Amino acid sequence: MDLGHQSCIRLLHSCRAKCSIHQTKLLHLSLIKVGLRWSLFFGNSLLQLYTRCGDLMTAQHIFDEMHQRNHFTWNTLIEGYVNQEDYCSAFRVFSLMPDKNFYTWNITISGFVKCGELKLAEHLFENMPVKDSMVWNSIINGYVRHGHHEVALSLFRNLKWEPFAAARVDNFVLSSLVRACSKLKNLDYGKQLHSWIIINNVTLDSVLGSSLVNMYGKCRDMFSASRMLGSFPEADEFSLSALITGYSNCGELNKARRIFDMKYKPSIVLWNSMIAGYVSNNQEEEALKLFKMMQVCGILGDSSTFASVLSACSCFGMMLTGKQIHAYACKYGIVYDIIVASVLVDMYFKCGIAEEACKFFSELKEYDTVLLNSMINVYSSCGKINEARDIFQMMPCRSLISWNSMIVCFHQNGFAIEALELFVQMHRLGLKMDKVTLASALGACASICHVKLGEQIFGQAAIVGLVSDQIITTSVIDMYCKCGYLKEGLSLFNDLEKHDEVLWNCMMMGCAINGYGAEALKLFEEMRALQVAPNDVTFVAVLSACGHCGLVDEGYRWFHEMKNTYCIEQKVEHYSCMIDLLARGGHIEEAIDFIEKMPFNADINMWSSVFRGCESSIDQSHAKKVVSRIMELGPEKSMPYVQSSKIYAAREDWEISAKFRIMMEERNIKKIPGCSWFNC
Repeated sequence: MDLGHQSCIRLLHSCRAKCSIHQTKLLHLSLIKVGLRWSLFFGNSLLQLYTRCGDLMTAQHIFDEMHQRNHFTWNTLIEGYVNQEDYCSAFRVFSLMPDKNFYTWNITISGFVKCGELKLAEHLFENMPVKDSMVWNSIINGYVRHGHHEVALSLFRNLKWEPFAAARVDNFVLSSLVRACSKLKNLDYGKQLHSWIIINNVTLDSVLGSSLVNMYGKCRDMFSASRMLGSFPEADEFSLSALITGYSNCGELNKARRIFDMKYKPSIVLWNSMIAGYVSNNQEEEALKLFKMMQVCGILGDSSTFASVLSACSCFGMMLTGKQIHAYACKYGIVYDIIVASVLVDMYFKCGIAEEACKFFSELKEYDTVLLNSMINVYSSCGKINEARDIFQMMPCRSLISWNSMIVCFHQNGFAIEALELFVQMHRLGLKMDKVTLASALGACASICHVKLGEQIFGQAAIVGLVSDQIITTSVIDMYCKCGYLKEGLSLFNDLEKHDEVLWNCMMMGCAINGYGAEALKLFEEMRALQVAPNDVTFVAVLSACGHCGLVDEGYRWFHEMKNTYCIEQKVEHYSCMIDLLARGGHIEEAIDFIEKMPFNADINMWSSVFRGCESSIDQSHAKKVVSRIMELGPEKSMPYVQSSKIYAAREDWEISAKFRIMMEERNIKKIPGCSWFNC
C-alpha cells in the first residue's frame, strides 16, 4: 500500500469520526489525485459521507459515476434520501435497484411509514418477498402512530397466520396494538391480544404492562385493570397512572385518589393523572387544591400539569388564578410549550379577556395548528377580521377546524360574502365538510337572503349524508324564515321529528320576525303540550311574538312566568323584547320606566325601539328626550341627528331642524344609505 493510499485511509477515519462537509471534500480531492475515486470501497465511503452531511446532489453524482455498485451503495443512497425526507427520489432509486435485500426493503418501507405515505408503504410491504420482524413491526406501528388503528389490528391478524409469528413481534409493537384497542374502546380484541401475549410467553415489561392496564381502564373494565396491576411484582408509575386514569374515566374519583394517596412520594406522572382526573370530572377546585399541594411538596410541574390546571381555570372562569399560573409557568420557562400556550390562549378567551390572549400570542415564536385555530376564534370574538384572516393564510397545514373557524369568523362578523367565498373554495378543492361548515354557510346565505345558494348547500348536505342532521335542518329553516320564505320553512318543520327545543325556537322566531306572532304563540302552546322544556331563547321568541301581536298583558305574563314557573333568569334580550313590546303598543312612558328600573344598562337599540314607538304614536314630547339619550350613547351615529331633524321638521320648526343637519356635517357624520340583500 503506497503513502497516498495510507493518507486517504487516515483521512477517511478522521471524516467518519467527525463528519464535516469540508473534510469530506478534502478526502474527495485526495482520492481524485491518487486515482482511487473509482474504487468501490472509497466510492461507498464518499457516498456515505456526503449523505451524512446532507449533500445529496453530490452523493447522486458520485453514485452515477461509480463503475461498480453493491448493496451498500444502493442502500446508502436510498437511506440518504429517506433521512432528507425526499421520498420521491428514494422510491426512484429503490425502483431502479436490481437486487434488493432485507435492509433495502426495511429502510424504504420504514421511511414511507414515517412520513405518512402509508398506502405506498403497504404496497411495498405486500410485494416484499420475505417479511422479517423489523418490517412487520415498522408498518404495524406506523398505522397505529398515524391513527389507523383498525388497519394495524387487521395487519396483526394476518401476521398471526404467518409461521413464527410470535418471534416477529416485539413488545414495542404489542404495546402499540394494545393502545390501538384502547383508542377504539375494543375490549374484546384487547382481551384476545392479552391472551395471545400469555399463550406465546411474551415477557411483560413496564411499557406493555402499563399499556394493558390502560387499555382495560379506557374500556371501563376496572376489575381486569386492577387484577392486571396486581399481577406485577412491583407496580411501576406508568401502570399506576393508567389505573388512576381508568378510575377517573369511570367517574370513580375516590378510588383513583386512594391509589394516588397510597404511593409514597408520587412522581410527576401520578400528580398529572390525578389532576387531569379531577378536571375531566368537572371538579376544578379539587384539581387546583392538588396543584397547590404539589407546590408545597416541592414538585415542579411539567407541560401536562400546567395544561390541566389552566383548563381548570378556563372551565371555572378563574381569571385571577389563571394569571397567577401563567406567571408561574413563565418563571419556569414552560409557558412557551405549544400545548401550554394553546391552553393558556383558550383560558384567556373563555374568561372573557381576549386582549390578553392576543398579547400573549404576539410573544410566541412557535405555533401549531391547534393554537392557530384558537387564535382565529379569539380574533373573531374581538372583531379583528384582518388578523384572523392573516393567521388563516399563514397556516402551513389547515385542518377542517381551521376552515370552519374562518368561515364562522366571517359569518359572525357580518362578512357573509367572504364566508361563502371560502366555502366555495373548500368545495372546489374537494375538502371534507361537516355540519359546522354547512350550517355556517347556510347562516351566511340567510344574512344576505340568498335562498338559491342556500338550497344548493342543502343539496350538498344530502350528498355528504347530513340532510337529516338537526343542526343542518334548523339552519335551513332559519334561512327560509329570514329570507321571508315562511311557507317553505313551515313545510320542512312539519316533516321533522322535534325532540328538543332548538327546532321549536327556530320556527317560533321565524314566525315572529315575519309578523306571524299568533302562529308563533300557537307553536309555543304545541311545544308545551308535548312537554318539550323551553329555554331562555324560547322566551325571546315568545316575547317577540307578543310584540308583533300587540299582546302587552300576555307579554308581561310570560316575562314573569319564565322566572317564576320555569326558573329561567331574564337576560338583557328579554328586557329588550319587553321594551320593544311596550313601545310598539304605544306605552312610551311605561317603556321608559321599564328601562330605568331594569338591572342592565340600556343600549342604543333599546332607546331606538322607544323612539320608533314615539314616531308611530306621534309622541313628540317623549321623542325629544329619547333622542337625547340616543345621542349620549352613540354620538358618532347618524340616526339621532336625522331623527331629531325630523321631529322639529314635523313641528315646522325648520331652523332647529336645519341645525341638526349642520351638526352632522361639522362632526363629519355620514348618513348610512339604505340597502337590501333581498334576492328576488
